Parts: sequence; structure tokens; C-alpha cells
Amino acid sequence: MGYQSLEACITDLERTNQLIRIKEAVNPNLEMASIHLKVYEAGGPALLFENVIGSKYRCASNIFGTIERSRFLFRDTLEKVENIIALKNDPVKAIKSPFKNIGNAMAAFKALPRKKSSHAFEEISISDIPQIKHWPMDGGAFITLPQVYSEDIDKPGIFNANLGMYRIQLSGNDYLKDKEIGLHYQIHRGIGIHQQKANKAGKPLKVSIFVGGPPSHTLSAVMPLPEGMSEMTFAGLLGGKRFAYSYVDGYCLSNDADFVITGEVFPDDTKPEGPFGDHLGYYSLTHEFPVLKVHKVFAKPNAIWPFTVVGRPPQEDTSFGQLIHEITGTAIPAEVKGLKEVNAVDAAGVHPLLLAVGSERYTPYVKQKQPMELLTIANHVLGKGQLSLAKYVIITAEEGTEKVSTHDIAGFFRFVLKRIKWQRDLHFQTNTTIDTLDYSGSGINQGSKVVMAAYGEPVRALGEVLPGCFSNRDLFKAANCCMPGVIAVQAAVFSNYDTEKNYLQTVSDYLGNYQEQLESFPLLVLCDDAAFLSADLNNFLWVTFTRSNPSHDIYGVDAFMEHKHWGCNGPLIIDARVKPHHAPALFPDEAVEKRVAAIIRNNKALNDLLN
Repeated sequence: MGYQSLEACITDLERTNQLIRIKEAVNPNLEMASIHLKVYEAGGPALLFENVIGSKYRCASNIFGTIERSRFLFRDTLEKVENIIALKNDPVKAIKSPFKNIGNAMAAFKALPRKKSSHAFEEISISDIPQIKHWPMDGGAFITLPQVYSEDIDKPGIFNANLGMYRIQLSGNDYLKDKEIGLHYQIHRGIGIHQQKANKAGKPLKVSIFVGGPPSHTLSAVMPLPEGMSEMTFAGLLGGKRFAYSYVDGYCLSNDADFVITGEVFPDDTKPEGPFGDHLGYYSLTHEFPVLKVHKVFAKPNAIWPFTVVGRPPQEDTSFGQLIHEITGTAIPAEVKGLKEVNAVDAAGVHPLLLAVGSERYTPYVKQKQPMELLTIANHVLGKGQLSLAKYVIITAEEGTEKVSTHDIAGFFRFVLKRIKWQRDLHFQTNTTIDTLDYSGSGINQGSKVVMAAYGEPVRALGEVLPGCFSNRDLFKAANCCMPGVIAVQAAVFSNYDTEKNYLQTVSDYLGNYQEQLESFPLLVLCDDAAFLSADLNNFLWVTFTRSNPSHDIYGVDAFMEHKHWGCNGPLIIDARVKPHHAPALFPDEAVEKRVAAIIRNNKALNDLLN
């Protein structure tokens, strides 16, 4: 639907019984986030906080809280957007069906940004904005739904600009109140490239941060768009309304935003940013990141401040990912020859685990089928943008009549584990880059990757009854079969790698005596709590792939090294225990939870939903 503003969106959601108003006074320090998390977990509606302590502005959250509501927001434009994205991937379609696609071309033309000579903002200060703190150890208040705008100094103007969603710290640490805020982004992102160019020229980078406006603007800031399509054009296309903008003091303003912060990033000007409870379910710790010297801050007279809460997935950003996949689902396979499906698994924190289905056409005449084209595809996938941050890539190809999909995660693991040969199918990359927010590696941005490529006829049935060899309480505290072919093995708390290598060698030697019992269990996950890991699929995915670094934490029963290829003849062991260098996991504050419980009891709609 072509919403003119965030207010119009809120009104529409309330009209269709998809919004709860919270008139009670709520503290932005942890209380608002706590309420949001509870409502999201219950599959509840969007929220409008009308009485925010310390600020005159209202706040909205959980707008994208379900995939159904996300589709509802764009119900009038979604199909046309998908068609245009498809045309970008396969322009021959437009040539073959010119009359069918003329409507798509006209829609794209009408979505071009429109410059205006004036705006309707009033000037405010950073401290006037709701100071929302999300998790107890957070370094201060953060913007969690920013649209960060920057321009290329060599090609100024909106058509070569970047709009991205990067973390913004509003307060805390060493930031000067109302004068400085923190920007957290990786140097390879669009704004990072703009900053490099500005730094090289010895100039500060002008940055504008838009908050609010039509929901299409928020989604556009996180879209992986085809080459040549700007985020602002996409915002107009998705929202059914041209992106309106103007300039003040050389800074671009989104005229439909609720808030705009403008400022400059100077070369080599950094300060400690963080900690922040992040999307892997842990805190990202304090590191040096660029500082924005605030120029001016603007707000609409009756502005609404949108926010979300990130934490252990699934969260509201899960709906972002699902919607993005629906819109651009064919984009990556279209760019990678032979790739049929790819799924960055949300429950595992997105970047740690990629599942992929490809084709295997390199061995049509080989009697013993093995992954070959799959390895080429996996390497290509690891060279694509955000997919390059993956630690685990598990890839397979359909065999015979048995089908497999990356979106049936349990079925995908069964398919792969029946076929994987650990002697042959592990391919490591060591001393490489991983996600900045992933602390399982050897340092910030430093870790390893492994490709697990399985293809061919099944080589084993998968067991579901725990073998007796795990009753040895000298080695194992507990063990559970958590899914077919996978055993969660609880061990003592991890101390250090030197000590644990000896322990794992002892475990491997012991289990080597029970190969027959273990034939149907190709994967063992060493963990701190076997009952937790095996309680459900999401726990298995989260613990296993966020708490391990492939090069350091993969072991095997009867392991060997041959011509620099590592493999094992028995089960693979992934050590997914918490390590001393890991970031702490996210937990709520008990005192805050008690206060929030009282707020919920006093709000009938919240109480009916949550109690």
C-alpha cells in the first residue's frame, strides 16, 4: 500500500486490528524493549508507545513482526516489485514480452526520486529523541532501524548514493552529548567505500540518517538490490510513492522521514562503540568505530520514532529476511550458475550457516559419484557480498527421486547426513574473514570456514536411539539424540585449546572402539547443556553454529591428514561449548521484568495477549 507516512501506516494497522496502543508511561531504558520482545514472541501486533518517559515523541515497534503483516504493508506493490527484480535478473523476458512488461517499466519510471525545494521539519537535539536501551549491558541508546545515507564524492547526487542500515549509538561511552554519535559499519559496505574516497581526498564525509517515514524506506535500506537500482528508487517502487528529498546545508533530507540526523565523519576519527545486544544472540563488544560529528537534527512536528529489538533469532528482523527472500529469491541463483537454492539460516544467526542446493553435472560417467561442481558453486557463493561471511556452507544436489530443500532445514540435514563422507567431503579455509559480530573466531573479523559438500547415494541410515558408549561419565556428563544422526554430548566447561585438544583426543580414541555403534550417527556436537541443545531444532542450530570456529573446533573420530586434506573415518565432532573469548549471551534484567509485568497487567490488550 502506498503509505504517505509512518503515521498513515500506524493508522492502517490499527484500523485492521493489527496494533496495540500503550498509553501507560514506559521507560525507554529496557522496559520498551522487554515489552516488544514478549509481544513478538507471542506473534502479536504492532505497538505504539504513546507515553515515553523522557521524550515527547511516540515510538512504534513490531511493525514488521510477522511475515503476514510485512506482506500486508506492501500488498498493492509487492507483485510488481518482484516482477521488476526478475526482469533485472533476466532482461530477455522484457524483450520477449514487451507489452506484458510495459507496466513494470512505467512503475519503475514513476518510482524515480523527486527533489523538492522545501521541507516541513523542525530542528531538535539528539537528547530529544527517545533514548531506547535494549539490553542490560548495552553501551547506551541505539537506533535500530536507521536509514543511513551517504554520497560518493566523485559522483555526487542521489542516484549514486548509498542507503544502508548500519548501527547507530546515540549516547553513552565517550560520545559528547548532542554533538557526537557512533556509526558501526564494515569498511566494505557502501558507506565504507564512500568514507574511503572522502578520506583519500582529505575531506569529511557528509552523512544523513533518516528514521521513520513509510515502511518501504526502512525495508529499502536492507535490500540487496541488483546492480544499477538505487535504494531510493526501490523505496518509491515498493511504497508506490516517489522518494521525496531536499538539501539543507549540503545534506540530503528525506522529506517523508519522521527524523533526520545530519553530520560529518572525519578521517581517522573513531571512538569506542558498543557493547550492543546483537542478532547472533550475544553482545557485540566495544570496538573503535567512526564518529559522526552532529550538524543538525530534524523532526516532524508529530513524529513517531520506530524501533526494533535484535537478539537471539528469530526476531522482527527475521520477517525482513523472509520478505527480502520472497522479493529477490531468484537473484543469487541467477548470478551463480548451477545454484538452485541458498538459505542463510536465521536460527543460526544468518551468517554462520548457509545451506545450498546446486547441480552436479561434472561426473556423469564416474561410477562413484562425488561433489565436484558443488565445490565450484560453493566457492562462488562465498564470493558473493554478505554470503562471504558464512562460516559453514553445507551444499548438496538432488539425487534420484528424493527431493531436498534448504527451507526444510530438518529434512536438509537428514538428506546430507545420509550421504556425507567425512573422509572426502570437508573443505576448509583458514585464517580468513568472518562476520564482525561473530566472536567464535580468533579475533575481530578473523576466523575460518568449512564447506561440507555431499552428493551421491545414501551411505548410511540415521540412528535415533542413543548408543550405550555415551554412558561413560568419566568423559561425558550427559548425551541426547537431538535429531536423526546427531548426538548432543555434554562435557565439562571449556578451559583452553591446549587442554581441550588432549580431552578431544581421549574422546576420539575412546569412541574409536565403538565405530559399529556409531555408524548411524555421523555428527556429534560437544556442548555445555545437552538437554538445551536437543530441546528443539532452533537450539541445535544456534548453539552448534554460533559457538564454533571450524578450524579450531572441528575434530573427528579416527582423524587423518593426507596431502593436506583433513578428514575422519568415524563421526565428526563439533565443539560448540562456550569458550573464554566468546561474547556473553543476552539475558533480560530481572528487576525490569517485574516492572514490565505490572505495565502489562494494567494494559488490557497486552494482558489479554500475554497472560
